This record gives sequence, structure tokens and C-alpha cells, in this order.
Amino acid sequence: MNVLLSLLQKSTDYNQLLKAVEAKQAVAVSGLSQAPRSHVLAAVHEQSGRPLIAVCQDDMAAKRLASELGAFLGEEPPVLPSRELTLAGAIGVSRQWEQQRLRLLYALAQGRVPVLVASLDALLLRTIPRQTLFSASVTLRVGAEYSMPDLISRLTRAGYSRASLVEGVGQFALRGGILDVYSPAQEKPLRAEFFGDELDTMGYFDPITQRRTENADEAILLPVAETEPHLHPQGVAGLCGDLRAIITRQQRRKTPNQALIETLQKDCEALENETLFASADRYMALIYPEFTTAASYLPQEAVVAFCDHGNLQRGEKDRAEEFGLLLDSFLTSGTLFGELCDYYATIDDLAASLQGRAVIYCDGFLAARYPESLPPKQLLSFTARQLPGYGGSLETAAADLKNYASNQYGSIVLCGGQRRGEILKDLLAKSGLNALLAFPLTKLPQPGQILIAGGSLPAGLEYPTLKFAILTEGQIAVRQERKRTRAPKKATNRKKLDSFTDLTPGDLVVHEHHGIGRYVGMEQLKVGGVTKDYVKIAYQGTDCLYVPATQLDLVSKYIGAGEDTPVRLNKLGGDQWQKTKAKAKAAAKDLAAGLIKLYAERKRLPGFAFAADSPWQQEFEESFEYAETDDQLRCIDEIKRDMESPAPMDRLLCGDVGFGKTEVALRAAMKCMLDGKQVAILVPTTVLAQQHYLTAMRRFATFPVTIDVLSRFRTPAQIKKTLFDLQSGKIDLIVGTHKLLQKDIHFHDLGLLIVDEEQRFGVTHKERLKELSRGVDVLTLSATPIPRTLNMALSGLRDMSTIEQPPQDRYPVQTFVLEHQDGILDEAIRRELARGGQVYYLHNRVESIDQCAAKIKQRIPEAEIAVAHGKMNEEQLGDVMQAMSNGEVQILVCTTIIETGIDIPNVNTLIIEDADRLGLAQLHQIRGRVGRSSRHAYAYLCYRHGKALSEIAQKRLSGHAYAYLTFRKGKVLSEIAEKRLDTIREYAEFGSGFKIAMRDLEIRGAGDLLGAEQSGHMMTVGYDMYLKLLEDAVLEERGEEAQKEPECTADLTVTANINKDYVTSGEQRMDLYRRMAAIRTQEDADELLDEIVDRFGDPPKGVMNLIAIALLRARAAAAGITEITQKDGAILLSLATMDFAAISGCCAEAQFKGRIFFSAGKVPMLSVKLKKTDDPLKLATQLVGVYAALRAQTAGT
Repeated sequence: MNVLLSLLQKSTDYNQLLKAVEAKQAVAVSGLSQAPRSHVLAAVHEQSGRPLIAVCQDDMAAKRLASELGAFLGEEPPVLPSRELTLAGAIGVSRQWEQQRLRLLYALAQGRVPVLVASLDALLLRTIPRQTLFSASVTLRVGAEYSMPDLISRLTRAGYSRASLVEGVGQFALRGGILDVYSPAQEKPLRAEFFGDELDTMGYFDPITQRRTENADEAILLPVAETEPHLHPQGVAGLCGDLRAIITRQQRRKTPNQALIETLQKDCEALENETLFASADRYMALIYPEFTTAASYLPQEAVVAFCDHGNLQRGEKDRAEEFGLLLDSFLTSGTLFGELCDYYATIDDLAASLQGRAVIYCDGFLAARYPESLPPKQLLSFTARQLPGYGGSLETAAADLKNYASNQYGSIVLCGGQRRGEILKDLLAKSGLNALLAFPLTKLPQPGQILIAGGSLPAGLEYPTLKFAILTEGQIAVRQERKRTRAPKKATNRKKLDSFTDLTPGDLVVHEHHGIGRYVGMEQLKVGGVTKDYVKIAYQGTDCLYVPATQLDLVSKYIGAGEDTPVRLNKLGGDQWQKTKAKAKAAAKDLAAGLIKLYAERKRLPGFAFAADSPWQQEFEESFEYAETDDQLRCIDEIKRDMESPAPMDRLLCGDVGFGKTEVALRAAMKCMLDGKQVAILVPTTVLAQQHYLTAMRRFATFPVTIDVLSRFRTPAQIKKTLFDLQSGKIDLIVGTHKLLQKDIHFHDLGLLIVDEEQRFGVTHKERLKELSRGVDVLTLSATPIPRTLNMALSGLRDMSTIEQPPQDRYPVQTFVLEHQDGILDEAIRRELARGGQVYYLHNRVESIDQCAAKIKQRIPEAEIAVAHGKMNEEQLGDVMQAMSNGEVQILVCTTIIETGIDIPNVNTLIIEDADRLGLAQLHQIRGRVGRSSRHAYAYLCYRHGKALSEIAQKRLSGHAYAYLTFRKGKVLSEIAEKRLDTIREYAEFGSGFKIAMRDLEIRGAGDLLGAEQSGHMMTVGYDMYLKLLEDAVLEERGEEAQKEPECTADLTVTANINKDYVTSGEQRMDLYRRMAAIRTQEDADELLDEIVDRFGDPPKGVMNLIAIALLRARAAAAGITEITQKDGAILLSLATMDFAAISGCCAEAQFKGRIFFSAGKVPMLSVKLKKTDDPLKLATQLVGVYAALRAQTAGT
């Protein structure tokens, strides 16, 4: 693109501008609209070699400018985001935007940001002073020495929270000499290993697997938030002293502000007791006495460009008014102290601080007024026009070029690839124009010459004085340039064990032989003079079972009914559990039989084998504006493989809303249409039909494809024409609701049927679907994530593709967890409406939802409000969602029905009442409804004050969309409710619990896929056990033998436990025990040992013994040994079968001579007497090794 920048060197105005920049003067430039302005600024940066800071009126304009500059410079510059000040009394706040700011401010201060785009608010907002940021940051270097207590104290001062497991930014964990810490400066958390005080090794690790991924020699640990109470010049004690002084002054007044005094006292107590304090922004002026903004971080030699100066001034005025109203409400309620409300500098302050630097005021027209402290020294006027992109209409491009060529303009045409360039060259030749292909573009065209090059800009440019024009196809390839390749993830074949880190006392568990019980905890018992760990499980009545930690593979967490559904515990002994299992197994068998029959029938039908990908298909895929995720690419390959085979495809594509299922489906549609066949997309609701139709129209805009839609919003005349065109083959792709299933619909040649949310169609619709899809490829989409485990259980019955990876660059949702206060929520709603956005207000009780909407209308009369809940019929719901989608409704008061709703990018504030009543999975999915555009989005999770929360309710409450999770005022929080709130707060702040949320969703997905009856059986035995039964049933139905994994228990008098000093967290010990118990091969053992050493350091003997016992059990089980025990000074092996050759071979072994015995009772047994010097574990390993080798020999002969 640099060839395009060199074009401006011929312009006198541009050269004068460059001179002014070199002289560090302020210049006003007019005549530049959006694209030409980006062109000029990119050229100034490139040719002057100076850093460029571009200031825009808001975040949206900043993102747009960054994208334009990226098109000219080849790399998109970062955007400094604005952020929301936390002034309300929240108990938890997400800080992704803040942390992005800190990362950029630090890089700016170090001179590592060549180009930065910022909104005016982001630049003028008060922030942490430069010197404080440097002193609060910690630099870690391999080989350097650090005092660990001092390091921990510095991390605490910088706002880090101590955790047992590091999952999110702002957490640290210390295990012996290993420090895990997640700094805002890094993409991944850091693991630092110390040898004494010396930092020995360091590397980044994956927060999900907790495994190290790459080494590092140096790392920066930045503060977690912009306002940290510990960073007060005298620390927290100094801040509390300042607050007490204000309280004293208030109390001396004639009319003290009682509400303010209460707020100050409460905050003071929270700070002194070191409890969580999320509202430090209230006291920013006390914490940082020096007023600093991001402008203080700008490099001295930078060029600062004010884009559209008039708009900047208007924007500042609007923000000052809006923020003033917000401050008034906080001052009135006693939340803020009047003298501490200095949060923003003015544009005049900014201009004054830029004296002696190069400043450019960029405007379409000269502004009426410039800052008095920095008036422009020169006024320059450019002559430039912005041209619309020709958007794939090559005829339009040809007509324009003819005109330019006749006027001796040099022209460059940018198009989306060499193939399109060749088509355009041929088309121009037919119009009598000779164009040359320039891939890559290395020089500018001569007067009257036309060059066709690859690439794109957001808009075309014309410089009449330079006689030069650049035409562009439009947005297509600009975004193409932004594609970031991600490192392919290393696939692991290790069976993913369900993490036990979320098992807490009181949870339900399932023991394979004894059924459902309640986990009491982990207990260390001394048996035979050796300490071992046992898991205690309580059953019905007073029964208790102690399971050795080495046998934890027999225990799994019970996952089934929701938290509020009662589950009966089993009795120890008796046959109740076996009967329940037998019932569930019979049901699984019926399901497997039905599925196998259906699948075999489908395989017998002849289908159509689609051709391999053509250049058109590749071009269509390359025009996708985002980087595909690995999961998307895998699913696309699976679907294409199915389509290219002669058997009809029947594939289910699962993935959360917004994970890119539609793009995958449209690529399949393109493949089908290129072979001359028709595609039908069937959706359950009219609104969804409209959304898919618009998406398809946008994606296929530059291809000769005819698309139509059938829904109740079409007139009878339109429907009649559509039906005729469909039958005659004029329509390539049709999107429709169940109207597509009517008898009078006839296709010319249907090749692919795409069904969205199949579970939402009735029985009669499904019958018609079966008829329609006979011999046709079918792709079904589902937004409920279907677990991979279930996929494996059903493998070969239903082809399934899953997208589990969220797309890159999903914007963070600014999340607040706070007590329900109408004032704060009304303010949040008004702010969203003021910026032209919409709001979801979640009130999850149908009986009072209308009353709730009426109250909001009373408080915010100017807003258009609608209600949506599950008791409305499909048509009513469709109308409401359509009105919301069209922007006619501003606030939608709704139940959790929006969870599986449609995509409305304009909804960027979400308020959830009584968030403590919702599961983490639901909160996670609902919060994903906002933050779907490049605007900041907000979520407020509220809980009610004065209400005793049930135990379960507390387990859940703690994510720039805004989500406000509120709880009710005056709620007396029970211990469990407190826990739930904590969970939600941690989820909001650190993204913790994400895995639990996904697991909950998976279960729901499994229920949806299997239907109500099977779900019932799944609940009686728990999800994991049901999967085992289903897997066996599938194999049996196919005539294959269900592989029963042999089991062996081992009880030896050796120290085999994980010491509390080595792994302090009970949950993590439990997780490790479970994974050790599941070791089956040496490879499994090595991999787990590597991870243990990486996470916890060198393991003690007890841990090594545990791994050795796990390997011993696996080897013994494979050799037909059911039990290994140590009794009366001997090692005893219980054998499943009598193998005389192996037994006699063992007895003949020299190493066991004179001390090996065989007893052929009911259970055949081999025993070897222990010598005083024998290690029981070593002897058992030798004996099992010899017996296994002899059995393998006899099996081979």
C-alpha cells in the first residue's frame, strides 16, 4: 500500500503540511473527508517517521479510523478505549477495557506505539500518573533475584488477588517456589520458578490446561486497575486517614450529609478490613493527587491529529452535560463527595499541553473556532473527493474509468483478488479500455493509464489537481487484511477427564458400584502405620463409604437435574442401584436401536456427489471479513467431505450463538449452488428468517446468486411470484419459516436443506421435513452446545460437527455485580438510549413482568417498552422481536427467552434482576446477547437487598457491552448465597467458572438432543454413567462387543498421598487424584508427571508412589488381576481366571524362590512373602510384571 502513500508527494499542500510537522507547528487542514484524511495521515506518519496520535469524537469513530489507517499502513493500529468509571457500590466489576488501557499507556510511555487512535473521552479521562504506573509495575527477569514476600506485597499493592488456581487477569497463586501470575500486559498467564531467591525459569501457560506453552526471559506485571487504593502515597492507611478527615469535616457542618457520611464510613471499613472494594474510582483524586490523563503519556515527537475538530467540541459538550447529570445523582444520593469529582480534562487543557508539538486539525471545512492556547499557524486546503466503492458492480467501475482515461487521469482499481482482476480486465477490454494487471502494485500509473491491483480501501479517492483516482471494490479485502492467523492448536488424544476442581463438600457424586451419594470431603487416615487419603461419601441413612484416593476413577460428579430438583441418595448394599442402572440401560438400548435403523435407511438412499471446490468457491470463502476459528475450518471440511460423497449428508452442526455457524452453512450453500442446485434454509421464526435472508444477501452481494424469503411478512402477490420462481429454477437460495413445508411448494432441483434449530419444529413439520429431505443433503444447526462426549457415544449414528471456540476479537462486556438500585439502573438505561442503543431488561417472572415494564415506563416515560416471555404465542413473540430488530422498541423487558433469541447488534446494555437465581451457564449465555458489535457493551447483574438467599443461590453470583447483575436490597445473605454471589463476582472479574458454565450448557444440550424420556433416565443415573451405558448399547446394537474395561484395586502399605504442603488446595488435590486413578499407560503417567512438575515443582515420594500404583493397577487389570493387597507380611494377587501356565511360570521364577505360594480357592490367588528389606510397591510391580509377561506369552502361542 506504500505506493499509494507516495502519490501525495506530488501535492503542494501535502508538502507544506510535512514542513509544518517537521517544524512542530499547529496546522489546520480543510477539504479532507474520511478516506482522504486517513490517506494523508498515514502518509505523514510514514514519511515523517514520527509517531501518530489520531483523536476522534467517540469509540465508534476511532475504530473506523483505525481500520482505514490499517488499510493504508498494512497493519491496523491499536485503539485506546474509553472506560466506565465505577462510582456505584458494586461488589464486582470486570476490567478488560481498563486493562487494555493500562497495556497501551505503558507501551506508549515506552515509545512502543508508532500509531495510536483514541476517542477524545479516552484521552481526557483522569488516569494513573506515569511515574506511579512505572513504580507499581514489576519487571521479572530470568537470573535476577527477588525476595518472595516483597514480590507478593508488590503484587497485592498493584491490585492482584491471591487464588488457588490462576484463571483470569489479576490473579496470582504461589505454590512453594512457583509463582503463577496473570498480568494485563500479557495474553497468557505467567509461571515463574524460583530457586531460593533467584528466578530460575519462566514461561507462559494455558489457563485452561494449566500447562506451560512457551518460555520467556522477561515479563512485565502491570497494575490490575487504573485506580488502586494501595497506590495512595501513604497506602491504604493514608487513604482511610483522608476519608476520616472528610467524615470529621462533614460531622462539624450545621447540616451534615448523613448519606455521604455512611458511604464514607462503609468504604473506610471495607478498605481497613481488606474486603473487596470495586469502587475505588470514587477516591481517584485522593489516591493520585496529581491530575493526569492519557495525554501525559504521549511521546514528545508525536504528531497529534484532531479529526473533525467541530465534532470533537460538540462531543465534549454532550459528554460534559451527560456526566454532569450522572455526578449530580451520585452527589444527591451521598455516593460521592463534591470535592473529589474532577475526572475529565477539557479539550482546551489538552491543546495547552500540546504546545511545542506538531498538531493537525483535520476538517471537511475550516472550523469556526480553534483552542486559544494552540491556534493553527497555517491554514491548508486540499482538493480531494471520496468515491463510493463500486461493490462488485464491474459495469459501474468501467463507466467511471472510461471517463478518467479520457481526462488523462492515472487510475488504480483495487479488487478482491487476481481472478476478479482478470475478469475486470476482460470487461474493460470489451468497453475499449486497456488495463494492466499489477499484482503486486510497485509503481503509480502514467496519465491515462489504468492499473488493476489487489487490495481494497473502505472508499475510493479522487485528487483532481493531481489527476489521479483510486477505485475500490469496498470493504471486502480491507477486512481481509485484518485476518490474523492463529497458531494451530495441538490436538490431544488424551481422554479429557472431567475436571474435579469444581467439586465441593455437599455435592452429589456417583460411584460406579454403589450409586448416588453425597461428597463429604477428603480425609487422611492412618492404616497399617501409613497415611493415606480417602474420599468420604455419605449415602442414605447413616451409611458412609471411604474410597481410597487411588480408586477415584470409580467416582464421578453427579450431573443431571437442575440444582433445585431433589435427587434421592442410594442405599449402600441392596439392589436398588443395579435396578436403576438396568432401566436406564434398556432405555439407551431402545434409543440406539432406533437411531441405527434410521441411519441405515438414510445410507441406502441415492444422493448427489457435489464437485470439489472451484475458484468461485475459494473466492467466496476469501471474501469472509474475519479470521475463521480452527473449529470453523474443521467443520467446513467435514461438511464438504459429506457433500462430495454420493450418500446423502445428514449432519448436525452445533455451536453457541455468534460462534459462526451461519458462515459455515453459507459456504455449504455456495458449494451446492455452484453445481446448479437449489438451497433451502428452514428456520422456526419469521424474525430469524429475516435475519438469515439479510445475512445471505450481504454475503452473496458480489456473486450472481438469486435469493428470496418466504414468511408471513410477504404479501400474497410476492409469495405467488416466489413460488413460481422457485419451481422454474430462477431462485438459487430460499430462506423460509414452516411455510416452506407446505404442500404447494415445489423445487426445481433441491440440493441442500439447511434446518436451523430443528427441535423447535412440531411433529407434523418433521414428517414433511423427512419427505422433503429424501435423497437431499441435510445440514441441521443448533445453538445449544452438544457435548463432545455425547458425540463420541453416538459416533457413527449421527454425524456431528461442533464449534466450541468463540470468534476472535469478541468485544469484552463491562460487567457490574451490584445491589438492585433503580436510580443506577435508570441511569444506565438512559445512557444507552442517548447513544441510540437498545436495552434488554431481564425480569424472570411471567406473573409480574407487565407490572415491571409499567414501573420502568413510569420512571423513563420517553422510552418505547415491550414485553417478551415464553407464554406468548409464536406470532406475538415474532412481532415483538421484529419490532426490537427494527429499532422500534428501545427496552425489552423479558424472561430468559432471549437466551436463544436473534442477533441484535444494537442491544448493548443488559440488566439482569435477581441474577443470583440464574445458573452460571445461563448467565454466561445471556450475557453473550450483548457485546455483538464494536460498541462498548454493559451487563448489570443485580441481587436484591433484604432477602435471605438460599444456599444454592449464593453459589453463583460474580464480564464493553454493559451487563448489570443486580441483587435485591436488604437481602440477608446466607452462607451459600454468599458463595454463589462470589462465584458470579469471580466470573465477572476473572472469567472464572467458564468451564463449569459450559458443562452445564452441555448437559442441557444433551437433554435437547435426546428428548424428554431419555433425559429422565439420564437424571436417575447421572450424565457420565448414562453416557457409558449409551456407548455400550450402541456397540451391542451394531453387533460389536461392548469393551468392559478390566478393573483392579490396589491396597499396599506405602505412603501414597498428596501432601497438603505440596498442593494446598483441596479441589486441586482431588483433581490430581482423579486423574492419577485414570492413568492407563506409561505415556499417560509421563504426561501427568510433566504437568505436576510444571505446576507444583519436584514431587515428593508419596506423589511418585501414587503414579506408580496407578500404573500398577492398569497393568494388573490388563493381565486379569482383580486385586492387589498387602496382608500378613505378603503381597497377594487375586486372579480373575486360572492360567496354569502363567501361574507355574511365576512359581518357577528364581527371584521368588521359596516364598511364592498359590492357592486355588474360589478366587485363585498368588502370594509372595515380603523380606524385611523389600519395598512392597517394588515387589508388587515385579510380581505383576512377571505374571503379565507370562500371560502375554501363553496368549501368543
